[in-house]
Amino acid sequence: MTYAQLAEKLAQLGVHETERNLNNKISRGGFTAAFLLQCLTVISVSEFRL
Repeated sequence: MTYAQLAEKLAQLGVHETERNLNNKISRGGFTAAFLLQCLTVISVSEFRL
């Protein structure tokens, strides 16, 4: 999935992030657990083990 596709899917949830902003957040690793869960939701991850 590209950053553009991720941005589009997140927008459907009401989370408005630009492609560039997503790239920066993910490459820095500087994001919240809520953002992680939102991303997992839009990419259809149903199970996540730590």
